[in-house]
Amino acid sequence: MKAKKLIFMISMLLVVNAAIAQDHNKQKFKKLEWLTGKWARTNAKAGQSGYETWERVSDLKLSGKGVTLKGKEVIFIENLEFIVMDSDIFYKVTLAEDEKPVYFKLTALNKNGFTCENPEHDFPKKITYIRNGNHIKAVISGNGKSVDYIFIREKAK
Repeated sequence: MKAKKLIFMISMLLVVNAAIAQDHNKQKFKKLEWLTGKWARTNAKAGQSGYETWERVSDLKLSGKGVTLKGKEVIFIENLEFIVMDSDIFYKVTLAEDEKPVYFKLTALNKNGFTCENPEHDFPKKITYIRNGNHIKAVISGNGKSVDYIFIREKAK
């Protein structure tokens, strides 16, 4: 009988712990909601343009897309997501030419930005977004190099 009570108590602790972790992650996702909408890139290479779009899918998922155009031709697409795996939040990047997505763990978060990291990835190893009003500076970095992406929020039509 004691073994059944112990198993029950452990099970209840696991359920409560999972609920607390889920609520904590929901609070983190609320801090990411400023990202929703369409962001036009302002520092693309000559002859190119780009944008990111983000939408809230649920309390624990944001879905996005990064697009680069040359004229009207799409030359690069990446599918982006913020998702929960186990009890952590990850920035998931899927490129059409890659078989598997790459996951960057959310390592820092505040009301105006975040950092996600994957030290095992070739490049980038770190992704940082910093918001200043209707502007975002996104930086991908690693191995001694970095690339800046500057965005401005497009007004809803």
